Amino acid sequence: MHRARLIFTLTALIPTIFMTVIGVVLIVTGAKTMAMVGGILLLAFCATAIAGYTLGTMFVTRGASVAAIQNEFLSSVSHEVRTPLTSIRMFIETLREGRVTDPAETQRCLTIVHQELGRLDGLVGKLSTLSRIESRHTAFERRPVPVSQIVAEALVALDALRLGAQIDLRVEVQPDLVVRGDAAALSQAVANLLANAWKYTPAEGKRIAVKASSDATHVVIEVADNGPGVALAEREIIFEKFQRGSAAGSGAVGTGLGLSVVRAIVAAHGGKADVRSDTLGGAAFRIVLPRARAELAA
Repeated sequence: MHRARLIFTLTALIPTIFMTVIGVVLIVTGAKTMAMVGGILLLAFCATAIAGYTLGTMFVTRGASVAAIQNEFLSSVSHEVRTPLTSIRMFIETLREGRVTDPAETQRCLTIVHQELGRLDGLVGKLSTLSRIESRHTAFERRPVPVSQIVAEALVALDALRLGAQIDLRVEVQPDLVVRGDAAALSQAVANLLANAWKYTPAEGKRIAVKASSDATHVVIEVADNGPGVALAEREIIFEKFQRGSAAGSGAVGTGLGLSVVRAIVAAHGGKADVRSDTLGGAAFRIVLPRARAELAA
């Protein structure tokens, strides 16, 4: 790419600069009308050439940026896929070669393999969801949905995740809140926030609060936790693909796609997703959606 830019500069810009100088000299020193006309035409040609060079440079630079983004994306996907695949292959080889004779240890290996397969399945599912949304191939329903229904369905997903483990869970949903959109997709967005809150809060003393409120025009669904929080510099990048906050550490397993899916779903519904975090820890992720009239949901 750098070589292409250099060749483009040598073949287009440098000759144009020389011709511009000649045109100026013709206009300044030319005593005849033809010399001045020639100088003006030469300058006009050079101006067009410079404009073409500028546009060409913009396209080359944009192409380089797109290529860099694609390479980074492929590298991230490869890394996320390789990690569980390596683990699966290692445990399968261990079992195949008979190096594990204890039934309990065998069960543990199979459990890990099952978890890693679930991780791969989740990665593929989230990538597929993001691809459909970003390519506008996903047609979301546009019907009035009670916010209480969205939160209730998301909480069912959290129950399946925590499998009866104790948690300080507080739910506060303002009555008669209605948004217009796809109930399943919006529930998935809230469920992703709840899953993150579950993963990134301490094993003991987990506290998660779900709150839904509104003003005259918007509904705000908030999922707050007592986890490590999110640094100010990371509050935007964590919504990008394969990005995770540094405070999360390496202990929690994740693909860095959950929040990307949340933002894509919410944006497709005309809303926004953001995060607020205290310097002492804890984070509050918010989904802000246009409010619909309550009577429409009847």
